Amino acid sequence: MRETWVVGAASNRFGKMKESGREAATRVAMEAILQSGLAPKDIGYTFVSNAFGISEHQGHIGPLINNGLGIPGVPSATIESACSSSSAALHEAFVHVAGGFLDAALVVGVEKLSHLDTLAATSYFAVGADYPFEAKNGATFPGLYATLASAYRHAYSTKDEMFGAIALKNHANAARNPHAHFQKEISMETYLGSPMIASPLRLYDCCPFSDGAAAVVVAAKEFMTRPVTEPLVIRASARAGSVTDMQDRPDLLGLPSARLAAEKAFRQAKMSPKEIDFLEVHDCFTIAEALALEDLGFFPRGTAAQESLEGVTARDAKLPVNPSGGLKAKGHPVSATGASQVVEVFEQMNGLAKGREVPKAETALTHNVGATGGSCSVHIFSRR
Repeated sequence: MRETWVVGAASNRFGKMKESGREAATRVAMEAILQSGLAPKDIGYTFVSNAFGISEHQGHIGPLINNGLGIPGVPSATIESACSSSSAALHEAFVHVAGGFLDAALVVGVEKLSHLDTLAATSYFAVGADYPFEAKNGATFPGLYATLASAYRHAYSTKDEMFGAIALKNHANAARNPHAHFQKEISMETYLGSPMIASPLRLYDCCPFSDGAAAVVVAAKEFMTRPVTEPLVIRASARAGSVTDMQDRPDLLGLPSARLAAEKAFRQAKMSPKEIDFLEVHDCFTIAEALALEDLGFFPRGTAAQESLEGVTARDAKLPVNPSGGLKAKGHPVSATGASQVVEVFEQMNGLAKGREVPKAETALTHNVGATGGSCSVHIFSRR
């Protein structure tokens, strides 16, 4: 396979967008292309993720983005994998470029749901679960992740403050991120005083509904004769799945797809967790960050929440996790989330993460989950 790079990455601010998803996606795509030093005509394929585009009465968004970029003849494909859609799209771009089918590809993820009421937005999110066995019977994603949190608390000695530490850390990081939905820190008192959403998950354990768009440009090393940015070498691009319904899983103390994807990624990169300088993980709820760190092999089972309380995952500590603020505070515009994790890695490696820099970062890992783990993507990046 050819060595494959991320050469450009861009994101808007997550939150509530005034423009349409189509407009936001086209704008950040152009920003990423121009940042890479390429031109739209250099793009051989566009991989687009927009899981809930129908909420804007718009499907088949790829050709519309290409029209806006001035490349209507370029093919596009829409990649859907629930919350891991744009990381699945990145995997497709990697396979095509590394395999020699393309020299450069564009990955775009976008979502807009703020024009919907809470019930409607929650209903859209619920289609990522098993409708007949979960959503139809009243299961929501807060409820499903609360089930995981309850199992974790039952199996291990876990205090509220441990999950609170994850929320506090991510809000502190997001306060320094201009792309973040929530740009303010919170206190433990605020966390503990927030209302219960789905016991044991409180308001500040849960990520927000966010609008947002993010784009990534992937290109072959030999195509980039004079790179204008510090490229990210894609050392590994791995995906895995697992049993969708939680009632059919052997245990609720982790996500099987994350473990499988991590094993594949580390084997592909010929690396171990000890060689990763920082992570962007899928923390749609605070329990999800704890499970991710254990599934990925960074901490033994049942210890990640305690390590978070002790400050091990802080931005300037031993293992920085979610310097962007994560889904918890940066926001979670479903189909843009995976690409936005790569934007954070790109900005860290290119000196663009002002005020939230991870010291001496040479390697990074991104972990992006679909629903409650029916799918998962893990990517590993390094400097040249």
